[in-house]
Amino acid sequence: MTDSFETISWSIDEDGVATLVLDRPEQLNAFSVTMARELTEFFEVHAHGDDIRAVVVTGAGRAFCAGMDLTGEGNVFGLDESLSPTPEEFAASYDEAPYQDGVRDTGGKLTLAIHALPKPVIAAINGPAVGIGATMTLAMDTRLASTRARIGFVFGRLGIVMEACSSWFLPRIVGPAQALEWVYSADILTAEAAHEGGLVRSLHEPEDLVSTAQELARSWVKGRSAVGVAINKRLIYRNMGVATPLEAHLADSLGMFYTSIGDGKEGVAAFLEKRAPEFTSKASELPRIVAD
Repeated sequence: MTDSFETISWSIDEDGVATLVLDRPEQLNAFSVTMARELTEFFEVHAHGDDIRAVVVTGAGRAFCAGMDLTGEGNVFGLDESLSPTPEEFAASYDEAPYQDGVRDTGGKLTLAIHALPKPVIAAINGPAVGIGATMTLAMDTRLASTRARIGFVFGRLGIVMEACSSWFLPRIVGPAQALEWVYSADILTAEAAHEGGLVRSLHEPEDLVSTAQELARSWVKGRSAVGVAINKRLIYRNMGVATPLEAHLADSLGMFYTSIGDGKEGVAAFLEKRAPEFTSKASELPRIVAD
């Protein structure tokens, strides 16, 4: 399954929990153009298979991800310096050449793929997570951290700005004031500071981190409707940004309609018969609940 990948590996347990490992331990799992491509492929293609119900992401060795690999020759971000796109030009053709590869932020392509996955994704931050190593986790549904983790939004130290859609995710997770303080300071946060600021859900001893994240993922999907989990994820993220509760009501109503005539029938029957439900829906067969 992972033989063709250079920078990542993964395994899937009997409950459908995939453990994805950033696998460049000698480089502290630094984020390269190759890793960006492989991670994006995993989340856009492989993670959509119905054998995967949830994903736990961690790093090999002592780091989660030390940020962008700055040792490559030339433009390490893979950008086309001959271009000078206006906002209008970029918005109109961002997914076409030359902007798709020459301008678009590679970390942003990855976090959009993570965010779009209709399954739970959990970060198990086992060590240093800096730059894209920190921002890629923001698109995941929650973050657990080792007591040895160190997290840094260090754009200011490099003369660049927030990437990987972190300007959208970070203030929604920790609030705008905390997000601005961390980005302005560009400091490396201790695991305790990240926890106190609301970035990570919980702290764990290094040897317990991944197993705890896997058990949490298992508790979210085992005995649950795959379609129900997927729609709930979409409703929460999507409805945070709608203008009125009516828009949420319309999406909720279609979600209730399609789950009630699907796995909901089995769920009600199992409840009445005092047995565990046997849901059969697949996340790959989601009903449409919002207009395109």
